[in-house]
Amino acid sequence: MKIASLAKSALLVLDKLVNEGPLTPRQIAKKSDLAPRTVAHALLQLRKYRLCKRRANLLDMRKPLYYANMDRLTEFDIDPNRLQFEHRLYFRIL
Repeated sequence: MKIASLAKSALLVLDKLVNEGPLTPRQIAKKSDLAPRTVAHALLQLRKYRLCKRRANLLDMRKPLYYANMDRLTEFDIDPNRLQFEHRLYFRIL
């Protein structure tokens, strides 16, 4: 599996998990300006390749915490310190 085969939304979610630590799906959606459904799909994709893990949130069991699997990132030769994804906005001039 190549990191380029992941969707851009999955790369953005992975970037948030690496840089900002364990987050709930709602927190990821707010910080990345993605729809909650898009975040859910991205997390499924990341969990499929074991690039992120899910942990129970002891403060609220209804909201699981997701965090990046650093060991798996190094297996794919991905340097977590150099992982940055730019969320670009395009404007149309009328």
